[in-house]
Amino acid sequence: MYYDILQALEKPPLYTKTKGEFWNDSYISQQMLKAHLDPEFEGASRKLEFIESSASWIKELVPPAEFSSLLDVGCGPGLYTERFSRQGYRVTGIDFSRRSIEYARRSAAGQGLDIAYFCQDYLEMSFREPFDFATMIYCDYGALSDVDRKGLMNRIYRQLKPGGKFLFDVFSVVTYDSFQEAQTWEVCPQGGFWREEGYVALCGQYRYPNLVTLKQTTVLSDRGMMTYQLWDTCFTRESLRKEAEESGFKVCGIFGDIAGMPYREDSPTLAVLLEK
Repeated sequence: MYYDILQALEKPPLYTKTKGEFWNDSYISQQMLKAHLDPEFEGASRKLEFIESSASWIKELVPPAEFSSLLDVGCGPGLYTERFSRQGYRVTGIDFSRRSIEYARRSAAGQGLDIAYFCQDYLEMSFREPFDFATMIYCDYGALSDVDRKGLMNRIYRQLKPGGKFLFDVFSVVTYDSFQEAQTWEVCPQGGFWREEGYVALCGQYRYPNLVTLKQTTVLSDRGMMTYQLWDTCFTRESLRKEAEESGFKVCGIFGDIAGMPYREDSPTLAVLLEK
């Protein structure tokens, strides 16, 4: 155990993947769903006020009268898909979290919303019918490795009709520049986000070349030790444009966030609208 802990405190190789369950861990997924549904918390989904503003802007930017079928990639518990459905889009949502998809299905049924949900890894998605419009919201794109981003961009390109649009957001170089490396620890004798029982969490924040950051948590409990990685690739306008164009997309617009704020050099995020 001693040497395992020492290894957990080392800076891992770029894009090391979590070996155990995260999204479908029975306890952690419950905590994630609570975080998604908290209207004042911004750790899983953005705050409710921003979501409302963002959904309204998206409807004006890519109107459902012209782009009726919408695919929301990484839809979570349906915070955006439900709003899109009410706006007149024909909505499909895909997410890897079983708990989020089960909640989304129950919520849509309870409101009489006709939304198709799929519990699936979006890196492997393949739908028979193409879509007019795809969204990927809250910087999920940058959480992927460069190989997985390339694969996803190509896959979404194939899932769109000619002239179809793809809107998503990422963290900018401003976020990378403000990211501070650190190692901390936390004792949670009564349990917390990571475990229902008591645990100790060893937390590391690391910067890598090419605008990549890592937030890593190693949890030690009676169940043993498990390390979780949360990667983020940040972007400049130029690097984001390059990745999109390499997959065949044309850039239609770049914004400061996914609620339509104009882009500024000090924007912590970027949102980009692409066209096939």
